[in-house]
Amino acid sequence: MVEFNKSNKYIATALNARSVRQDMISSNIANVDTPFYRSRDLNFEQLLAKKAHQEFAGAKDLKLNVAKTNGAHLDPIDDDEGKPTIFYRDGHMARNDGNTVDLDVEMSEQSKNGVMYNALVESLKKNKMIVLTAIESGKNL
Repeated sequence: MVEFNKSNKYIATALNARSVRQDMISSNIANVDTPFYRSRDLNFEQLLAKKAHQEFAGAKDLKLNVAKTNGAHLDPIDDDEGKPTIFYRDGHMARNDGNTVDLDVEMSEQSKNGVMYNALVESLKKNKMIVLTAIESGKNL
């Protein structure tokens, strides 16, 4: 596949992450009455920003390498390479049953996620229209 725009692969990754986040928010809403359920969320924005900065700004990798003083030492595990972070959204007061789901927060996050998803889809459409316009104008030459 020919890549016309560097941003398309990041938009596709962001769309997939937004889809997973939508599923997590839906799961939180579905478990609003489950005792001791802790609401979860997904953090992928920092990962995408780091990757985009490396690709578009030509930034060097600022990863700190661990020195191995003995050949028998294991290599370090790189946890944040390409994986979003799942965390518990514990900033809200738990109810008497230990559930931390706040329906107002979940609905707000769901709306915000939907708007971001739609914005990414529109961005892909605009990129496609730019390429199609260039192809069509080239036919007339």
